[in-house]
Amino acid sequence: MAKLAAEPVCLWTVDSNSPFSLKWKPSRTFNLHAFSLFSTIRASQFQFRSESLDDKSRVFKELGMFSLRKEIEDAVLRAETLASTALEVEEAMCIKQQEMVRQYNLWDDLAKSNEVLVKLADSYKIVAALKDVQYKAEEAKLITQLAEMDAINYGLFKQAYTASLDVSKFLDKYEMSKLLRGPYDVEGACMIIKAGHSGFYSEVWADQLLRMYMKWTKKQGIGGRVVEKCISKNGGIKSAIIEIESRYAHGYLAGERGAHYMISSSRNTSASLEASMASVDVIPLFLETAPDLLIDDEDLLVSLPSYKEEQGQTRSTVSIQHIPTGLKVQSSGERSHFANKIKTLNRLKAKLLVVMRDQGSSTIRSIKKNLIVYPWHQQTRRYMFHPCELVQDLKTGLQLPDLKSILDGNIEPLIAAIINSRQASDVV
Repeated sequence: MAKLAAEPVCLWTVDSNSPFSLKWKPSRTFNLHAFSLFSTIRASQFQFRSESLDDKSRVFKELGMFSLRKEIEDAVLRAETLASTALEVEEAMCIKQQEMVRQYNLWDDLAKSNEVLVKLADSYKIVAALKDVQYKAEEAKLITQLAEMDAINYGLFKQAYTASLDVSKFLDKYEMSKLLRGPYDVEGACMIIKAGHSGFYSEVWADQLLRMYMKWTKKQGIGGRVVEKCISKNGGIKSAIIEIESRYAHGYLAGERGAHYMISSSRNTSASLEASMASVDVIPLFLETAPDLLIDDEDLLVSLPSYKEEQGQTRSTVSIQHIPTGLKVQSSGERSHFANKIKTLNRLKAKLLVVMRDQGSSTIRSIKKNLIVYPWHQQTRRYMFHPCELVQDLKTGLQLPDLKSILDGNIEPLIAAIINSRQASDVV
Protein backbone atom coordinates (compact mmCIF):
# COMPACT_ATOMS: atom_id res chain seq x y z
CA MET A 1 0.00 0.00 0.00
CA ALA A 2 1.50 3.30 -1.04
CA LYS A 3 2.32 5.82 1.65
CA LEU A 4 1.57 9.50 1.31
CA ALA A 5 4.70 11.55 1.82
CA ALA A 6 4.61 14.97 3.35
CA GLU A 7 5.14 17.45 0.54
CA PRO A 8 6.38 21.00 0.85
CA VAL A 9 3.87 23.71 0.04
CA CYS A 10 5.05 26.96 -1.55
CA LEU A 11 3.73 30.15 -0.02
CA TRP A 12 4.56 33.85 -0.28
CA THR A 13 7.09 34.72 2.41
CA VAL A 14 8.92 37.93 3.21
CA ASP A 15 12.74 38.06 3.00
CA SER A 16 14.17 39.26 6.32
CA ASN A 17 16.94 41.21 4.59
CA SER A 18 14.61 43.15 2.31
CA PRO A 19 11.23 43.88 3.84
CA PHE A 20 9.89 45.21 0.50
CA SER A 21 10.86 42.20 -1.69
CA LEU A 22 8.86 38.95 -1.84
CA LYS A 23 10.43 35.60 -2.75
CA TRP A 24 9.22 32.09 -3.22
CA LYS A 25 10.34 29.89 -0.35
CA PRO A 26 9.14 26.52 0.87
CA SER A 27 7.07 26.79 4.02
CA ARG A 28 7.12 24.35 6.87
CA THR A 29 6.15 20.78 6.06
CA PHE A 30 2.36 20.31 5.92
CA ASN A 31 1.39 17.14 7.81
CA LEU A 32 -1.91 15.54 6.68
CA HIS A 33 -2.38 13.72 9.99
CA ALA A 34 -2.04 16.97 11.90
CA PHE A 35 -4.52 18.60 9.54
CA SER A 36 -6.99 15.76 10.13
CA LEU A 37 -6.63 16.11 13.91
CA PHE A 38 -7.01 19.88 13.67
CA SER A 39 -10.18 19.49 11.57
CA THR A 40 -11.65 17.07 14.12
CA ILE A 41 -10.98 19.53 16.96
CA ARG A 42 -12.51 22.41 14.98
CA ALA A 43 -15.57 20.32 14.15
CA SER A 44 -16.04 19.37 17.80
CA GLN A 45 -15.70 23.03 18.81
CA PHE A 46 -18.29 24.04 16.21
CA GLN A 47 -20.63 21.30 17.40
CA PHE A 48 -20.19 22.48 21.00
CA ARG A 49 -20.95 26.06 20.00
CA SER A 50 -24.02 24.93 18.04
CA GLU A 51 -25.27 23.02 21.06
CA SER A 52 -24.59 26.09 23.22
CA LEU A 53 -26.60 28.25 20.84
CA ASP A 54 -29.42 25.71 20.86
CA ASP A 55 -29.36 25.70 24.68
CA LYS A 56 -29.47 29.49 24.73
CA SER A 57 -32.38 29.54 22.28
CA ARG A 58 -34.20 27.00 24.41
CA VAL A 59 -33.56 29.06 27.57
CA PHE A 60 -34.72 32.26 25.88
CA LYS A 61 -37.83 30.49 24.62
CA GLU A 62 -38.57 29.17 28.11
CA LEU A 63 -38.11 32.66 29.55
CA GLY A 64 -40.48 33.99 26.88
CA MET A 65 -43.01 31.28 27.76
CA PHE A 66 -42.73 32.16 31.45
CA SER A 67 -43.29 35.84 30.67
CA LEU A 68 -46.30 35.03 28.48
CA ARG A 69 -47.77 32.78 31.16
CA LYS A 70 -47.34 35.50 33.79
CA GLU A 71 -49.06 38.16 31.66
CA ILE A 72 -51.91 35.77 30.83
CA GLU A 73 -52.42 34.89 34.49
CA ASP A 74 -52.44 38.59 35.47
CA ALA A 75 -55.04 39.41 32.80
CA VAL A 76 -57.24 36.47 33.83
CA LEU A 77 -57.03 37.40 37.52
CA ARG A 78 -57.90 41.01 36.71
CA ALA A 79 -60.89 39.90 34.64
CA GLU A 80 -62.12 37.55 37.37
CA THR A 81 -62.08 40.35 39.95
CA LEU A 82 -62.84 43.56 38.07
CA ALA A 83 -65.07 42.28 35.25
CA SER A 84 -67.29 40.27 37.59
CA THR A 85 -67.87 43.23 39.92
CA ALA A 86 -68.35 45.64 37.03
CA LEU A 87 -70.85 43.28 35.40
CA GLU A 88 -72.98 43.18 38.55
CA VAL A 89 -72.98 46.99 38.76
CA GLU A 90 -73.79 47.48 35.07
CA GLU A 91 -76.57 44.87 35.09
CA ALA A 92 -78.17 46.53 38.12
CA MET A 93 -77.95 49.90 36.37
CA CYS A 94 -79.47 48.40 33.23
CA ILE A 95 -82.43 47.00 35.21
CA LYS A 96 -82.93 50.39 36.87
CA GLN A 97 -82.99 52.15 33.49
CA GLN A 98 -85.46 49.60 32.14
CA GLU A 99 -87.77 50.43 35.04
CA MET A 100 -87.42 54.14 34.23
CA VAL A 101 -88.43 53.49 30.64
CA ARG A 102 -91.48 51.51 31.74
CA GLN A 103 -92.65 54.18 34.19
CA TYR A 104 -91.76 57.21 32.08
CA ASN A 105 -94.09 58.57 29.42
CA LEU A 106 -91.73 58.89 26.48
CA TRP A 107 -94.06 61.22 24.60
CA ASP A 108 -94.13 63.93 27.27
CA ASP A 109 -90.54 65.07 26.81
CA LEU A 110 -88.88 63.84 23.63
CA ALA A 111 -85.45 65.25 24.54
CA LYS A 112 -85.49 63.53 27.94
CA SER A 113 -86.80 60.33 26.35
CA ASN A 114 -83.94 60.32 23.86
CA GLU A 115 -81.41 60.75 26.70
CA VAL A 116 -82.94 57.85 28.68
CA LEU A 117 -82.99 55.54 25.65
CA VAL A 118 -79.38 56.37 24.74
CA LYS A 119 -78.25 55.55 28.29
CA LEU A 120 -80.19 52.27 28.19
CA ALA A 121 -78.58 51.33 24.87
CA ASP A 122 -75.14 52.14 26.32
CA SER A 123 -75.86 49.92 29.33
CA TYR A 124 -76.78 47.03 27.04
CA LYS A 125 -73.51 47.48 25.11
CA ILE A 126 -71.39 47.59 28.27
CA VAL A 127 -73.05 44.49 29.74
CA ALA A 128 -72.51 42.59 26.48
CA ALA A 129 -68.86 43.73 26.32
CA LEU A 130 -68.17 42.68 29.93
CA LYS A 131 -69.68 39.24 29.27
CA ASP A 132 -67.44 38.94 26.21
CA VAL A 133 -64.42 39.87 28.36
CA GLN A 134 -65.30 37.14 30.86
CA TYR A 135 -65.59 34.64 28.01
CA LYS A 136 -62.17 35.64 26.60
CA ALA A 137 -60.59 35.39 30.05
CA GLU A 138 -61.97 31.86 30.51
CA GLU A 139 -60.77 31.01 27.00
CA ALA A 140 -57.24 32.25 27.77
CA LYS A 141 -57.21 30.30 31.04
CA LEU A 142 -58.36 27.07 29.35
CA ILE A 143 -55.87 27.41 26.47
CA THR A 144 -53.03 27.93 28.98
CA GLN A 145 -53.99 24.74 30.81
CA LEU A 146 -54.14 22.81 27.53
CA ALA A 147 -50.74 24.16 26.51
CA GLU A 148 -49.17 22.92 29.74
CA MET A 149 -50.74 19.47 29.22
CA ASP A 150 -49.37 19.41 25.68
CA ALA A 151 -45.78 19.82 26.92
CA ILE A 152 -45.85 23.64 26.70
CA ASN A 153 -47.23 24.28 23.23
CA TYR A 154 -45.86 27.66 22.16
CA GLY A 155 -48.58 28.22 19.56
CA LEU A 156 -51.34 27.72 22.13
CA PHE A 157 -49.63 30.15 24.50
CA LYS A 158 -49.57 32.80 21.77
CA GLN A 159 -53.29 32.25 21.21
CA ALA A 160 -54.00 32.63 24.92
CA TYR A 161 -51.79 35.72 25.07
CA THR A 162 -53.74 37.35 22.22
CA ALA A 163 -57.00 36.74 24.10
CA SER A 164 -55.48 38.19 27.30
CA LEU A 165 -54.40 41.32 25.42
CA ASP A 166 -58.00 41.90 24.33
CA VAL A 167 -59.12 41.48 27.94
CA SER A 168 -56.56 43.95 29.29
CA LYS A 169 -57.26 46.48 26.55
CA PHE A 170 -61.00 46.52 27.24
CA LEU A 171 -60.57 46.70 31.02
CA ASP A 172 -58.14 49.62 30.63
CA LYS A 173 -60.73 51.49 28.55
CA TYR A 174 -63.52 50.60 30.96
CA GLU A 175 -61.60 51.82 34.00
CA MET A 176 -60.59 55.02 32.19
CA SER A 177 -64.15 55.73 31.03
CA LYS A 178 -65.32 55.64 34.65
CA LEU A 179 -62.93 58.51 35.40
CA LEU A 180 -64.37 60.65 32.59
CA ARG A 181 -67.17 62.49 34.35
CA GLY A 182 -66.90 65.92 32.73
CA PRO A 183 -69.97 67.43 31.07
CA TYR A 184 -68.60 66.84 27.55
CA ASP A 185 -66.28 63.86 28.13
CA VAL A 186 -68.75 61.45 26.53
CA GLU A 187 -68.79 63.37 23.24
CA GLY A 188 -66.64 62.95 20.16
CA ALA A 189 -63.63 65.18 19.57
CA CYS A 190 -62.57 67.82 17.08
CA MET A 191 -58.79 68.38 17.11
CA ILE A 192 -57.38 71.54 15.54
CA ILE A 193 -53.62 71.45 14.89
CA LYS A 194 -51.81 74.65 13.90
CA ALA A 195 -48.14 75.22 13.14
CA GLY A 196 -46.26 77.89 15.07
CA HIS A 197 -44.73 81.03 13.57
CA SER A 198 -41.16 79.74 13.25
CA GLY A 199 -41.67 78.71 9.64
CA PHE A 200 -40.73 75.50 7.89
CA TYR A 201 -39.77 73.38 10.91
CA SER A 202 -42.95 74.20 12.81
CA GLU A 203 -44.97 73.18 9.77
CA VAL A 204 -43.11 69.88 9.53
CA TRP A 205 -43.63 69.36 13.26
CA ALA A 206 -47.38 70.04 12.94
CA ASP A 207 -47.56 67.37 10.24
CA GLN A 208 -45.73 64.95 12.55
CA LEU A 209 -48.31 65.56 15.30
CA LEU A 210 -51.15 65.03 12.82
CA ARG A 211 -49.72 61.63 11.85
CA MET A 212 -49.19 60.71 15.52
CA TYR A 213 -52.84 61.34 16.40
CA MET A 214 -54.11 59.57 13.28
CA LYS A 215 -52.02 56.50 14.16
CA TRP A 216 -53.49 56.59 17.67
CA THR A 217 -57.08 56.67 16.37
CA LYS A 218 -56.31 53.77 14.02
CA LYS A 219 -54.83 51.65 16.83
CA GLN A 220 -57.82 52.43 19.03
CA GLY A 221 -60.19 51.45 16.24
CA ILE A 222 -62.18 54.69 16.48
CA GLY A 223 -61.62 55.99 12.97
CA GLY A 224 -60.48 59.60 13.02
CA ARG A 225 -60.94 61.61 9.81
CA VAL A 226 -58.82 64.49 8.55
CA VAL A 227 -61.62 66.79 7.37
CA GLU A 228 -59.43 69.82 6.64
CA LYS A 229 -55.74 70.23 5.87
CA CYS A 230 -53.82 73.30 4.74
CA ILE A 231 -50.55 72.10 3.20
CA SER A 232 -47.59 74.49 3.23
CA LYS A 233 -45.52 75.16 0.11
CA ASN A 234 -42.22 73.96 1.59
CA GLY A 235 -43.53 70.74 3.14
CA GLY A 236 -45.51 70.01 6.28
CA ILE A 237 -48.84 71.64 7.10
CA LYS A 238 -50.00 75.02 8.32
CA SER A 239 -53.13 73.59 9.94
CA ALA A 240 -55.33 70.49 10.04
CA ILE A 241 -58.59 69.41 11.66
CA ILE A 242 -59.37 65.86 12.79
CA GLU A 243 -62.89 64.75 13.63
CA ILE A 244 -63.29 61.65 15.82
CA GLU A 245 -66.88 60.46 15.91
CA SER A 246 -66.49 58.10 18.85
CA ARG A 247 -67.95 58.29 22.34
CA TYR A 248 -65.56 59.52 25.06
CA ALA A 249 -63.07 60.77 22.45
CA HIS A 250 -63.23 64.29 23.91
CA GLY A 251 -62.67 62.95 27.43
CA TYR A 252 -59.58 61.06 26.29
CA LEU A 253 -58.05 63.84 24.20
CA ALA A 254 -59.00 67.02 26.11
CA GLY A 255 -55.66 66.89 27.94
CA GLU A 256 -53.79 67.16 24.62
CA ARG A 257 -54.87 70.79 24.34
CA GLY A 258 -51.95 73.20 24.43
CA ALA A 259 -48.54 73.86 22.90
CA HIS A 260 -46.40 70.89 21.81
CA TYR A 261 -42.68 71.58 21.37
CA MET A 262 -40.11 69.71 19.29
CA ILE A 263 -36.65 70.19 20.81
CA SER A 264 -33.79 69.52 18.38
CA SER A 265 -30.24 70.66 17.74
CA SER A 266 -29.88 74.05 16.11
CA ARG A 267 -29.27 74.20 12.37
CA ASN A 268 -26.81 77.07 12.91
CA THR A 269 -24.65 75.86 15.80
CA SER A 270 -24.14 72.37 17.19
CA ALA A 271 -24.04 73.58 20.81
CA SER A 272 -27.49 75.17 21.04
CA LEU A 273 -30.99 73.70 20.95
CA GLU A 274 -33.94 74.88 18.92
CA ALA A 275 -37.67 74.57 19.69
CA SER A 276 -40.41 74.29 17.07
CA MET A 277 -43.99 74.69 18.28
CA ALA A 278 -47.39 73.52 17.13
CA SER A 279 -50.64 74.11 19.02
CA VAL A 280 -53.42 71.57 19.55
CA ASP A 281 -56.97 72.60 20.40
CA VAL A 282 -59.61 70.03 21.36
CA ILE A 283 -63.33 70.82 21.42
CA PRO A 284 -66.30 68.47 21.81
CA LEU A 285 -67.92 67.06 18.69
CA PHE A 286 -71.55 66.53 19.64
CA LEU A 287 -72.70 63.18 18.31
CA GLU A 288 -76.37 62.92 19.25
CA THR A 289 -77.65 66.51 19.20
CA ALA A 290 -76.34 69.95 18.28
CA PRO A 291 -74.90 72.05 21.13
CA ASP A 292 -77.71 73.74 23.04
CA LEU A 293 -76.49 77.35 23.10
CA LEU A 294 -78.12 80.50 21.75
CA ILE A 295 -75.88 83.21 20.29
CA ASP A 296 -77.16 86.65 19.30
CA ASP A 297 -76.70 87.33 15.60
CA GLU A 298 -75.30 90.81 16.27
CA ASP A 299 -72.45 89.22 18.22
CA LEU A 300 -71.27 87.31 15.15
CA LEU A 301 -68.95 88.55 12.43
CA VAL A 302 -69.33 86.28 9.40
CA SER A 303 -66.63 86.76 6.78
CA LEU A 304 -67.34 86.56 3.09
CA PRO A 305 -66.74 83.02 1.82
CA SER A 306 -63.45 82.38 0.06
CA TYR A 307 -63.24 79.71 -2.62
CA LYS A 308 -60.39 77.41 -3.56
CA GLU A 309 -59.90 74.58 -6.02
CA GLU A 310 -59.17 71.22 -4.41
CA GLN A 311 -59.00 67.87 -6.25
CA GLY A 312 -61.14 69.17 -9.08
CA GLN A 313 -63.78 70.61 -6.75
CA THR A 314 -64.41 74.16 -5.62
CA ARG A 315 -64.67 74.42 -1.82
CA SER A 316 -65.69 77.43 0.24
CA THR A 317 -64.19 78.54 3.54
CA VAL A 318 -66.52 80.11 6.10
CA SER A 319 -65.05 82.03 9.03
CA ILE A 320 -67.07 83.31 12.01
CA GLN A 321 -65.84 85.45 14.90
CA HIS A 322 -67.64 85.92 18.20
CA ILE A 323 -67.14 89.66 18.77
CA PRO A 324 -67.53 89.84 22.61
CA THR A 325 -64.94 87.10 23.26
CA GLY A 326 -62.79 87.37 20.13
CA LEU A 327 -63.04 83.61 19.49
CA LYS A 328 -62.76 82.75 15.82
CA VAL A 329 -63.42 79.48 14.00
CA GLN A 330 -63.71 78.35 10.41
CA SER A 331 -64.75 75.41 8.26
CA SER A 332 -63.85 74.40 4.71
CA GLY A 333 -64.31 70.64 4.76
CA GLU A 334 -67.90 70.54 3.55
CA ARG A 335 -68.97 70.75 -0.07
CA SER A 336 -71.46 73.60 0.22
CA HIS A 337 -71.28 77.06 1.72
CA PHE A 338 -74.36 76.40 3.85
CA ALA A 339 -72.93 73.15 5.31
CA ASN A 340 -69.66 74.90 6.16
CA LYS A 341 -71.58 77.71 7.89
CA ILE A 342 -73.54 75.22 10.03
CA LYS A 343 -70.35 73.37 10.98
CA THR A 344 -68.59 76.64 11.82
CA LEU A 345 -71.46 77.68 14.12
CA ASN A 346 -71.37 74.30 15.88
CA ARG A 347 -67.61 74.58 16.43
CA LEU A 348 -68.02 78.09 17.81
CA LYS A 349 -70.72 76.91 20.21
CA ALA A 350 -68.50 74.04 21.33
CA LYS A 351 -65.61 76.46 21.98
CA LEU A 352 -67.86 78.80 23.95
CA LEU A 353 -69.23 75.92 26.05
CA VAL A 354 -65.68 74.81 26.95
CA VAL A 355 -64.69 78.38 27.91
CA MET A 356 -67.86 78.74 30.01
CA ARG A 357 -67.04 75.49 31.80
CA ASP A 358 -63.43 76.51 32.44
CA GLN A 359 -64.45 79.93 33.83
CA GLY A 360 -67.50 78.63 35.69
CA SER A 361 -69.77 80.95 33.70
CA SER A 362 -73.48 80.25 33.33
CA THR A 363 -74.04 82.50 30.29
CA ILE A 364 -72.05 83.71 27.30
CA ARG A 365 -72.32 87.30 28.54
CA SER A 366 -70.48 86.41 31.74
CA ILE A 367 -67.37 85.14 29.91
CA LYS A 368 -64.32 87.26 30.73
CA LYS A 369 -62.36 87.83 27.54
CA ASN A 370 -59.07 88.53 29.34
CA LEU A 371 -59.24 85.17 31.16
CA ILE A 372 -59.58 83.01 28.03
CA VAL A 373 -56.62 80.63 27.79
CA TYR A 374 -55.61 79.93 24.20
CA PRO A 375 -53.83 76.66 23.27
CA TRP A 376 -50.49 78.35 22.50
CA HIS A 377 -50.46 79.91 25.99
CA GLN A 378 -50.60 76.50 27.70
CA GLN A 379 -47.51 74.29 27.57
CA THR A 380 -48.45 70.64 27.23
CA ARG A 381 -45.50 68.54 26.11
CA ARG A 382 -41.88 68.55 24.95
CA TYR A 383 -40.59 66.00 22.45
CA MET A 384 -36.81 66.02 22.72
CA PHE A 385 -34.80 64.73 19.75
CA HIS A 386 -31.49 66.11 21.08
CA PRO A 387 -29.30 65.68 23.14
CA CYS A 388 -31.31 62.58 24.08
CA GLU A 389 -34.66 61.17 22.97
CA LEU A 390 -37.24 61.96 25.64
CA VAL A 391 -40.90 62.95 25.93
CA GLN A 392 -41.72 65.29 28.82
CA ASP A 393 -45.37 65.85 29.75
CA LEU A 394 -45.47 69.27 31.37
CA LYS A 395 -48.95 68.81 32.88
CA THR A 396 -48.21 65.65 34.84
CA GLY A 397 -44.40 65.52 35.04
CA LEU A 398 -44.36 62.13 33.31
CA GLN A 399 -41.22 61.42 31.27
CA LEU A 400 -40.97 58.63 28.70
CA PRO A 401 -37.72 57.70 26.90
CA ASP A 402 -39.29 55.97 23.87
CA LEU A 403 -39.83 58.95 21.57
CA LYS A 404 -40.28 56.85 18.42
CA SER A 405 -43.01 54.76 20.03
CA ILE A 406 -44.90 57.90 21.12
CA LEU A 407 -44.71 59.41 17.63
CA ASP A 408 -45.95 56.07 16.31
CA GLY A 409 -49.23 56.69 18.11
CA ASN A 410 -48.62 54.89 21.42
CA ILE A 411 -49.73 57.82 23.60
CA GLU A 412 -51.95 55.85 26.03
CA PRO A 413 -49.59 56.34 29.03
CA LEU A 414 -49.64 60.12 28.49
CA ILE A 415 -53.44 60.21 28.13
CA ALA A 416 -53.93 58.04 31.23
CA ALA A 417 -51.58 60.21 33.30
CA ILE A 418 -53.50 63.38 32.38
CA ILE A 419 -56.89 61.81 33.13
CA ASN A 420 -55.67 60.49 36.50
CA SER A 421 -54.18 63.87 37.45
CA ARG A 422 -57.40 65.60 36.43
CA GLN A 423 -59.39 63.16 38.57
CA ALA A 424 -57.07 63.75 41.53
CA SER A 425 -57.45 67.54 41.24
CA ASP A 426 -61.25 67.18 41.07
CA VAL A 427 -61.22 65.15 44.29
CA VAL A 428 -59.07 67.78 46.04
